[in-house]
Amino acid sequence: MAFTAKDVAALREMSGAGMMDCKKALVECDGNMEKAMDYLREKSLAASAKKASRIAAEGLVASYITEDGQTGVMIEMNCETDFVAKNDAFKGLVLDMAKHVAKAQPATVEEMMEQAYVGDTSKTIATVITEAVAKIGEKITIRRFVTYNAANGFVDAYIHMNGSTGVLVEVENMEYNADNKAVLHDIAMHAAAAKPSYIRREEVDSSELEKEKEILRAQALNEGKPEKIVEKMVEGRINKFYEEICLNEQAFVKDTSMKIEQYLTGAAAGAKLVRFTLYIMGEGLQKREDNFAEEVMSQVK
Repeated sequence: MAFTAKDVAALREMSGAGMMDCKKALVECDGNMEKAMDYLREKSLAASAKKASRIAAEGLVASYITEDGQTGVMIEMNCETDFVAKNDAFKGLVLDMAKHVAKAQPATVEEMMEQAYVGDTSKTIATVITEAVAKIGEKITIRRFVTYNAANGFVDAYIHMNGSTGVLVEVENMEYNADNKAVLHDIAMHAAAAKPSYIRREEVDSSELEKEKEILRAQALNEGKPEKIVEKMVEGRINKFYEEICLNEQAFVKDTSMKIEQYLTGAAAGAKLVRFTLYIMGEGLQKREDNFAEEVMSQVK
């Protein structure tokens, strides 16, 4: 499999390894990005286990929580330029769509597009989006959304100030009041920064766990450790892996002396995180690349 200089740069961004190491990894792995990342980690050249580097598209992540805290929605909508993403009209549209989801409860974007808009039932959501495109002058899409309806607790969200990252989180066995809401908001903010994949270690996918153990074994053997102690080393190092990817086991960003689970139960004994969703705006989307000079020259011609 062939690879390009952009692939080398992308692997460098993902891994934190040197450019030549990344090139060698891609050569060894026939251009396969995921295998190259594992290769770098086995050689202890990658800075992190996380593979979160993505190409960003323009748009906004936003949330809406009902006044009683029982229903929460997080939505991502995309547009063509950063200029429109920062526009008040676009921001207002995204919030209106989040409110619609909270009230109409569609299961998918496709279902949502066919629904009558709760703000004006004479229009469908598809019509609302079409009208917004005509007004704003760019392609606008509803990419994804998630809805939480709390059964025995409440919901809160944190959106990074420019709408680049958002987290929706639900807790149970916790009274809905201002103090507890602030605690859950802190946890959502922490998740936006730390980007966990799971809440607790029991939820970690078995194949992902086994793959991590294989990488840790290879690291230990490459360090020249005797095989008889490698397994003990792997078990010790796997705890660090859990601390990286499990929300409950991460050190709280505001007070690293305690873990998230301690912070939560310290506020309300018996409280338990039910679920969370992390959105990174434009994650996995190809960003449009414009050459301003060429555009000007084409207009001159």
